[in-house]
Amino acid sequence: MVKRVIYIHGFNSSELSAKAQQFGVWLKEQALQSHYITPRLHYDPRVAITQLESLLDSNTVLLGSSLGGFYATYLSQQYNIPAVVINPAVRPFELLADYLGPQYNPYQQIHYQLGQEHVYALRQLYLQRLTAPSLLMLLQQMGDEVLPYQHALQYYKSCPQRVEFAGDHSFMGFQRYFDTVVNFLKIT
Repeated sequence: MVKRVIYIHGFNSSELSAKAQQFGVWLKEQALQSHYITPRLHYDPRVAITQLESLLDSNTVLLGSSLGGFYATYLSQQYNIPAVVINPAVRPFELLADYLGPQYNPYQQIHYQLGQEHVYALRQLYLQRLTAPSLLMLLQQMGDEVLPYQHALQYYKSCPQRVEFAGDHSFMGFQRYFDTVVNFLKIT
């Protein structure tokens, strides 16, 4: 059965992120039974979640990086979908409060205004606890210069984890985990 694999990009990123592209090329080379989707998400979390929910079906699996990891976590727990999260944002509403105002997404080449309503929308998506932690796998590099890795280790403590001491927010050497991702998500 063909798996629908959705890669969810992070804040001020796009479907053209290096990790999304690398994984897509590798999936194609492996000739796995998968339909790989990398949607361009709207900056408004309410719109982004609606976009993602419209792509879900009974055979969907997720990968999410940074803010995309936050979205993947929410969708995984709400819809019982397996997901791998990569250096995920755990409480993005706390971090993005410092970015209110004019924003520019260089990957989508758009200017927009990040408002309090967006931060509030993220807070509404936050799950106090994971109801099905076995559906999630954490890939975390402790050298992440953007997000506090301790938050992820604590939040995802009941999930399978692959944690590396160094690295950075981009998750250096992501390709080393492609087999791990495919095995966890049961993409054949």
